[in-house]
Amino acid sequence: MAKLNLVVGSMLGAAEYVADHVASLLEQAGHQPKIHNPASLAEVLAEPDAILLVITSTHGAGDIPDNLLPFAKDLADQQPDLNALKYGVIALGDSSYDTFCQGGRTLDRLLAECGASRIGDRLDIDVTQHEIPEDAAEAWIHDWMALIA
Repeated sequence: MAKLNLVVGSMLGAAEYVADHVASLLEQAGHQPKIHNPASLAEVLAEPDAILLVITSTHGAGDIPDNLLPFAKDLADQQPDLNALKYGVIALGDSSYDTFCQGGRTLDRLLAECGASRIGDRLDIDVTQHEIPEDAAEAWIHDWMALIA
């Protein structure tokens, strides 16, 4: 089974709830998830065999949440070689904004620019459509787990 580093970006707690729920589903399936909140790029890169799962909301005008900013800044500034890293992204946002899920899209782009390979599609959760975002994440994570098995 896979080791996973769950990197969380959250301002109001919704992404944290999703991360906790996803971590428990991964554990039930026999995987080994570890939640990083706040996340450290060095700590995540110290486990090169682990799969990275970014779970982040979007803040303000399409910004990455404050607790995930140092991780994103380190990615952008250091441009580490992530060719061996596999990752997934769960983004939370409000579709009434033109920056819908921009925090997750930004992390997705930064990881791809460093050579990481995304597993499956990014999940963009519209909180105006999913009162409980964990439900949308649960449906997605079961399909995503089949891709990492």
